[in-house]
Amino acid sequence: MNTIINLPRLVFIVSFVVLWLSAEFGAFFGPRLRPLEEKEREYFGVVQAAILTLLGLLVGFAFSMAVSRYDQRKNYEEAEANAIGTEYVRADLLPASAADRVRDLLRNYLDHRILFYTARDDHELEGINASTTELQAELWSAVKTPAAAEPTPVVALAVAGMNDVLNSQGYTQFAWGNRIPAAAWTLMLAIAIICNLSIGYGARKSRNLFLVLPLAVSISFFLIADIDSPRRGLIRVEPPNLISLAQSLKAH
Repeated sequence: MNTIINLPRLVFIVSFVVLWLSAEFGAFFGPRLRPLEEKEREYFGVVQAAILTLLGLLVGFAFSMAVSRYDQRKNYEEAEANAIGTEYVRADLLPASAADRVRDLLRNYLDHRILFYTARDDHELEGINASTTELQAELWSAVKTPAAAEPTPVVALAVAGMNDVLNSQGYTQFAWGNRIPAAAWTLMLAIAIICNLSIGYGARKSRNLFLVLPLAVSISFFLIADIDSPRRGLIRVEPPNLISLAQSLKAH
């Protein structure tokens, strides 16, 4: 399940096929196992409407969860750019040699953070994360040494700014890993299958409408998975603030 939900296009294909087959299964085997009498159709319609309403609520909640996580990733990208830019300015509070060292490291660190947002390959991402961790250790060491030698309130501002830089990266990593749980996907798929089984079971003759519900639900699943997938979806979180900061630092 975790592999499938990381690939929105595969989510659409699998969900459409499964749901369409569910409707066909209900239409073929339902009347043979337990024919639906005319006097039972009214009660069956009530149950069917309740199940469809439940599916709609689940899809709506899942879409809301995906959008909120997407917005959270965008907000953390902005916060990370602000933290790096602030610390770049606060480097002036350090001794000259340490300030130059911190600025060089911050520019390199900024390039790695941009690569984190634009990387699509897992192997490439592992290398970026490893390099980022090493740079973070160097950045902290670059401010810790002058702070220990000259522990003044002014230098403490540079240390606090570096702490914000490191924390912002941690918040971003958490936001990118904060996805809709697989259990929620399983529940939505199960309810969707039940809905399509009921549609097929309650059908009288024509099966032309069997494609409508599977297609609508599959498109909804695709959109939710696309928004919730930070790297492999069509809707992605780009780093415009980090890129703008990198360009301004290069010009500076």
